[in-house]
Amino acid sequence: MDDALQALAREAGVVVDWVDAFDQPQRVSIGSLRSILGALGLPCATAAQIGESRKRLRELAGGTRSFFTATAGAPIVVGTQRLPAIGQPGHHDLRVDGRDITVAVAPSRCVTLEDIAPGERLFGIALQLYALRRAGDDGFGDTGALTEFVTSAAHEGADSIALSPAHSLFPADTAHYAPYSPSSRLFLNPLYADPAIVLGAERVAAVRGDVRPLSETELIDWPAAARAKYALLRRLYDDFAATDLSRPDSALAADFRAFEREGGDRLHEHALFEVLHQHWFGAKQQWSWREWPAGWHNRDSKEISCFAAQHANVIQFHMFLQWLADRSFAHAQHAARAAGMRIGLISDLAVGMSPGGSHAWSRHSDLLLGLNVGAPPDLINARGQDWGLTGFSPQGLIVSGFEPFLATLRAAMRNTGGVRIDHVMGLSRLWVVPQGASAVDGAYLAYPLDDMLRLIALESHRHRAIVIGEDLGTVQPEFRTRLAKAGIAGMDVLWFQRAGAAFLPPKKWRRDAVAMTSTHDLPTVAGWWSSADIATRARLGLAGKSEPKQRTKDRAALWRAFGNAGIVDRRAPPAKDNAPAVDAAIAFTAQSPAAMALIPIEDVLGLTEQPNLPGTIDEHPNWRRRLAQPSGQVLASPQVRARLKRLRER
Repeated sequence: MDDALQALAREAGVVVDWVDAFDQPQRVSIGSLRSILGALGLPCATAAQIGESRKRLRELAGGTRSFFTATAGAPIVVGTQRLPAIGQPGHHDLRVDGRDITVAVAPSRCVTLEDIAPGERLFGIALQLYALRRAGDDGFGDTGALTEFVTSAAHEGADSIALSPAHSLFPADTAHYAPYSPSSRLFLNPLYADPAIVLGAERVAAVRGDVRPLSETELIDWPAAARAKYALLRRLYDDFAATDLSRPDSALAADFRAFEREGGDRLHEHALFEVLHQHWFGAKQQWSWREWPAGWHNRDSKEISCFAAQHANVIQFHMFLQWLADRSFAHAQHAARAAGMRIGLISDLAVGMSPGGSHAWSRHSDLLLGLNVGAPPDLINARGQDWGLTGFSPQGLIVSGFEPFLATLRAAMRNTGGVRIDHVMGLSRLWVVPQGASAVDGAYLAYPLDDMLRLIALESHRHRAIVIGEDLGTVQPEFRTRLAKAGIAGMDVLWFQRAGAAFLPPKKWRRDAVAMTSTHDLPTVAGWWSSADIATRARLGLAGKSEPKQRTKDRAALWRAFGNAGIVDRRAPPAKDNAPAVDAAIAFTAQSPAAMALIPIEDVLGLTEQPNLPGTIDEHPNWRRRLAQPSGQVLASPQVRARLKRLRER
């Protein structure tokens, strides 16, 4: 029966045989296959169950599927049939052999940087939104500070600002602030809203308390700052409900009502979850909805209907929060484009979401609720990784006509000029781990890559948004070629542009990638050059004994590469001053043929600490560091302007 089980697994997209990071062939155990197939809703304990599960998969692949994708001008494949090509991109309703189907016809590739600025080489700045600072803020950066920053960055020649994820988190748990573990990727974190943008500064000032102690801190106190911000937003909602929603002539109320209608069921479900989560976690410390009584797991249950009717006002408050956040980001994007940016904001789409969050509660069938997303064992993590996130169900996507994937893309591209897809390899396959098992007992699960690439291209053109794929780490052969063909830019990061011990010259970097000095999970240039990152990890027991010696060699190799590129004198690199190395690294990256250089703000400013230190939670102040200067003055120093000038003239 093992052979039949493995055959079922392969039909379900589970990669039974794979090659690990050590180039060794591996086979997923029978026990792991049973657990994974069970989580996919494919019973496999007996031969009869295996047969029934295989039958279901074949029906899904054939006659029961009602949504297909195609490329404009190419034949359309529906099951085993080939239909004539359609040249016009968009969603087309067809009738084939007596059944109705929808075909999403996509352009051959996404909107690219070449489409935005033919023949030019642009630059942008990668930014942790919360790190910004402005007078009278709430203790962390928001869209008001972002509006100031994008305007100043545009004046320095930047064409894009790549943001940290702004997904909805958990208002009931203000200590949950890691941006890559969202409750839902369809909605925004209301804390980033600047209500003054929507309601007016005077109205906000009338209900605001004293936030100066919070706004002056170096590190963000997320629980305290978030509680204060939500209290302010609640007072604003109460005022809005009393003075606007009761008036038929209120333009603000009309705009809010339009937003409610546009958001539809998903918006209401998300707002309802926020209230439910506050009820169960706030009062009874039951954080995950799966800990709640069974009647509270289903959004259509009698218990939920009764609760929603009793809490309609609070549900509307959370829809109000989403309205403020949406309109705030729209304002920031408008400001970026008005100031001359050709792209503007680039959102960050996290690889998955919390299995205890809003999306998981409201739409069970969209997701792999019995499986967590992670990574297999590799050179750095011998036991693999379990990220505690869930992702889309491949079968669920097909059954739903890819509706949750489309909704997620549209949310990511709304009010932006581009999107960065975290762990873009997940479009092809994800390492999934049965809940409660070790990451080594996981397996790769395949996704309908062709369909997903076509839908990304279609939404890219609908929103005129560029797409960047975070393709760092273990990548399947030819995957980057597929991305390039689809018009999705990869990421070339300085630290990984190596050929053995040597650093690659910029001319050998990719044209079809964005060029970067570093990322939020990696050392800054100043931190790497000074070995401050090693010192930090050593203090936490995370650094190897040989790292300092190896860093000395790597530092010399990088300086040689700078010298070979004509950027610095080839003599010995400066021992204590980080600034020359930061200047050189930015200039080096600027020489890449990439259509855009995307430099983290930490490197633009020459900062030492990175935003996030992987492998830590509370041991390190991840996602809490703020920039020292107000957002409108961050780029004002002569040294910073010189670095930006180098990028502007690349």
